[in-house]
Amino acid sequence: MDKNEFGRIIKQRRGILNITQKDLSAVSGVTLRKLVDIENGRANPTLHTLVKLMDALGLSIEIKVKS
Repeated sequence: MDKNEFGRIIKQRRGILNITQKDLSAVSGVTLRKLVDIENGRANPTLHTLVKLMDALGLSIEIKVKS
């Protein structure tokens, strides 16, 4: 998944939950500036940031291992 796609997923999920960027920032502990950059495809989240956002949005991460 590239950073643009991830940003779209975060923005879409926020819309479904009807929460603002500021609300998500407060709940997840991710700075508002970082969240805006991620949603707009200007930044890749670290694994730690990814986990914080996904947890706050009620989403899970699936990792596929190639065999």
